[in-house]
Amino acid sequence: MGTSTRSADDPQGQTRAQAPTHPRAEAEAPAQASTQAEVEGPTGSTAPAQDRPRPLALGRAGRPARPWWKPSARWKNPIGLVGAAIVALTILVAVAAPLLAPYDPDAQDADRLLPPSGAHLMGTDELGRDTFSRIVFGARVSLQVGIVAVAIALLAGTALGIAAGFFGGRLDAWLMRGVDILFAFPGLVLAIVIAGLLGASRTNAMIAIGVVYAPAFARVIRGSVLAVMSEPYVDAGRVVGATNGRLVRRHVLPNIVAPVIVMTSVYLSSAILSEAALSFLGLGTQPPEPSWGGMLNLARTYMELAPWMAIFPGLAIMLVVLGFNFLGDGLRDVLDPRLRTS
Repeated sequence: MGTSTRSADDPQGQTRAQAPTHPRAEAEAPAQASTQAEVEGPTGSTAPAQDRPRPLALGRAGRPARPWWKPSARWKNPIGLVGAAIVALTILVAVAAPLLAPYDPDAQDADRLLPPSGAHLMGTDELGRDTFSRIVFGARVSLQVGIVAVAIALLAGTALGIAAGFFGGRLDAWLMRGVDILFAFPGLVLAIVIAGLLGASRTNAMIAIGVVYAPAFARVIRGSVLAVMSEPYVDAGRVVGATNGRLVRRHVLPNIVAPVIVMTSVYLSSAILSEAALSFLGLGTQPPEPSWGGMLNLARTYMELAPWMAIFPGLAIMLVVLGFNFLGDGLRDVLDPRLRTS
């Protein structure tokens, strides 16, 4: 009585007490057995420690961590890289124009309408000026007009867009109706009217182009501000007593940088194209200063005799505009929030 019963099948007469089995231990037993089978070789010998699979390093989001020197997949954008290379080359040519140009762009030392040759890579124009030197110096004019015009449009559009989106109400309605009125006119026609009223010069052309593109910046920035204003952290800032200026600086401006960068890069190409159009019509950069649009205007009369006078300035405009468009597309893909998880 009170003693453990000996089993008849136990030859040694030892008492066997079975411990209760936990469900978690039962679930882990097959996993441990499979892990041990994978580590052991075909003959049952344990593999060396250096041959065992190492645990996978994970990043913050639970994905495999990549080395610091390896760029993210969203930066591997061939179109954007090609555009960046073209833009960088254009800036380099504009900065180093005195070193790259073999002749003075205004010097009339050579014969008229010479074809491309070793002495003149792109021939000469109707006054004996070197076409290659004028194209190189014309890059300065195009970049200057594009940067200044887009800066004017960016400042005016940012001010209008933030005011309309942040304050709303009647101010938003009045500002957007003014933007709609400007959108009703074709951009080039409006730029011609403004440049014609102000006078034919490069400065007035930059102002005209900036005024034409400001409504586009205002409309896009207003939409971005409205999206930011619907976020809960803006309401939290108001609750704790943050002023309007602090909300704009700390919450609104940092969250509209991405679309502003993309628009700036895209509209730089449009501004360069508009400057060429105004110079072609005689409302932009005035001769004898080299301008790609002005060179195209002078080449109209000599298209049959000297087609290179129009081909090379046209190729320069096409290449630079294409580079800025490619760069804008690449920046849009990189800065798109939907692609940041890739």
